[in-house]
Amino acid sequence: MNRKEFCEVFDIPYRTVTEWERGTRNAPNYVLRLLAYYIRMENMVNKKGDNDGKDY
Repeated sequence: MNRKEFCEVFDIPYRTVTEWERGTRNAPNYVLRLLAYYIRMENMVNKKGDNDGKDY
């Protein structure tokens, strides 16, 4: 996912993410925790889908 897609998916202004990347501004800790949670949940869903619904 590129920066533009990331901003659209999470509804974060493009400039804000750019400033986070440049280090001129820091993402709040709660945002980082929410993003980490989202990634963990996506990984869990993807892993469940890898076995085509079969529990081995």
